[in-house]
Parts: sequence; structure tokens; C-alpha cells
Amino acid sequence: RRKYKVMRTSCLCASLYLPVSSVFFADYFNNGKPMAFQGLKPQHIDRLLPHGLVATRQWVLEQGVSRHALDNAVKSHRLHKLAVGVYARAESRLSWQAVVCSLQRMADRSVLVGGVSALQVLGLGQYLSFGDTQKLHLYAEGKVPGWLGRVAAKASFQWHSTRMLWGAEVLENKTYQKHLQWRDDLPEIALSCSEKAYLEMLADIPDGISFDHADELMQGLTSLSPSKLDALLRGCKSIKVKRLFFWLASRHNYPWFRKLNRDDYDLGKGKRVIAKSGKLDNTYLITVPEHLHGPK
Repeated sequence: RRKYKVMRTSCLCASLYLPVSSVFFADYFNNGKPMAFQGLKPQHIDRLLPHGLVATRQWVLEQGVSRHALDNAVKSHRLHKLAVGVYARAESRLSWQAVVCSLQRMADRSVLVGGVSALQVLGLGQYLSFGDTQKLHLYAEGKVPGWLGRVAAKASFQWHSTRMLWGAEVLENKTYQKHLQWRDDLPEIALSCSEKAYLEMLADIPDGISFDHADELMQGLTSLSPSKLDALLRGCKSIKVKRLFFWLASRHNYPWFRKLNRDDYDLGKGKRVIAKSGKLDNTYLITVPEHLHGPK
């Protein structure tokens, strides 16, 4: 009885320690404690690193794989080294979906496709061009991982810090997320909802996005959620983004816009120069291009 109780307790404690991506129970434990893999069997690799995804050396080791086992898997060509500290099941040029899915799978905190990229994925970016050289806009609170620029992918990635844009109540709230199913056997890709994506995009005006581009995109946003916009505008830290949003939305005056009261939000004080050599909008106190000044 005593031996049985000890074993049962050890297994329970160990199961609480086991990583989310852990593999078979018997291979992971020795006397109730997580143990490093002495060898990576095919089923272990399938679970840790499915075909089409990538993983960093640090992340693989954190899953309980020993350095020796990892090095042997590379030498035997069961894993391929795509770049320093980055592995995949096969050597190939990665799609943006594969890179982003891998990134989200390994990240401790939310990393989302956002801004103009999210609008395009959601079918609202009719003015965006996704050719062979795609640019993906990613939004996260932390720093860009170093490996992201070392892998050969069918896209370039632009990293946006959200520290000056969103409060904590927005960053991890799945209400403001959508999901893209890109392969049946792999996790979905998380992206910003259309309301959040548009506000993220406004932060790049005028250097990354033109006023005209933002105005054209607003033309397709006929059915935004006023309740989501209300919460996002309250959680948005950027005065510039909020003023630009109200200025652009007022030009189109959709029904959802008429349900928002600008006095409910902190729009700051004083004038803001956004468009150089532009004309001051007297309502929102921002400078805008002269050809867009005034009623639409």
C-alpha cells in the first residue's frame, strides 16, 4: 500500500509539471520526475514538431528533449537546421502561415497578425497587394525574437510593439481576436479582429500608411461593432490613433459611428501635427492632407 501511494503521488505531481506539448507519459518520467529524452523517436518528433512548422533549439530543450537527442536527430536528418538555433522537419522555404503558427505556438504571450495584414486576411483589404514578397505585420507586447529574421520565408515580417497602443485589458482578451484555419492538422492562426486591426493600422500613419490608403480602407468597414469599438477606444493608449479614427470615421458617417460619442473617450488636449504641411481639422485638432480636409 505504501509503495502504491508514493507512486500515485509522484505521478500526480509530475503530471502538473509536464509541458503542454509533452509526449508519451512513460518516456517523460523516471521515478516521478521529468526526464530528458535519450532518443527522439518518430512519434516524439511528430508531436513536438509537425511537418510544416519550425521550432527553436531553446523551445525544443524546454520540452524535455536532451541536447544529445536533439543533436542526433539533426545528424540523422530527422530534423533539419534551417538557421542557427532553428529546426524543421524538412528544408523548404516557409509560408508566412507556417512561420506565424510556429511563433504563436512557442510564444509565452499573445503574438497576433494585425493592422493591414489582419484586414487583408479578413477580406477587408481590397486595396492591399499580397504578391510573392508579402509583408506581414505582427503585434506583440514583447521584443521580436531573433530567429524570425534568420529563416527563409515567403514573406518579410514587421514587428510592432503594443506597449504604447493597448492596455492589458485588450492585449490578452480573445474577444478582439479572430482565427484563420490554414491546415486541418495544425493550430489556427490568431489575428486581430477588424475593429482592432484598423486602429493598429492608424498608428503607422503617415510613415507606414498614407492618409488616402486609410481612407480607402474605411470605405469597406460598413459593419463594424460599436460595442467592440467602444471598449477598444477606451483601452487605447494612443491619442493620435483615437483622433485619426474619429476624423476618418466622421468622413463616412456609417451607422455604427453614430453610436459612438467622442466625449466618452480621452482624446487629449492641444493640436497634433500628423500630416506635415497639412491643414488643421478644427474638430479633432490634427493636421490632415489638404485634399482630404473638410466634408467628404
